[in-house]
Amino acid sequence: MKFVLDNWVLFLAAITSGLLLLWPAITRGGGAGRVTPAQAVQLINREKAVLIDVCEPAEFAAGHAVGAKSVPLGSLEASNELPKNKSVPVVLVCASGARAMRAAGILKKRGFEHPHVLAGGLAAWREANLPVEKNA
Repeated sequence: MKFVLDNWVLFLAAITSGLLLLWPAITRGGGAGRVTPAQAVQLINREKAVLIDVCEPAEFAAGHAVGAKSVPLGSLEASNELPKNKSVPVVLVCASGARAMRAAGILKKRGFEHPHVLAGGLAAWREANLPVEKNA
């Protein structure tokens, strides 16, 4: 015990280092995978994945990926807009990807088997020159 008390700074550094190494695994959205825009398109075309935009309605109206359904993050837990078949892949989109990560965790808790987060969000979608539409 004396050794631990004499070297508490080293133990604190070791614990902090371990937590920082585990942080990406902890914040991975409940086991959801990140996908690039190209991978998202493949999921949509090959596996009939559903594209869900978790932005607020005003953000969705300002611009969203073509074919995306609007299900704001705040109403995700009680939404009836999600696919009934929980084994269908779901690609979650928001402006940057942060809200989509939280949404993936919620969908995992609701029993969805394959939630995916669009890495980089709508910005990455636009950067890949994929179609975006606006609501009038």
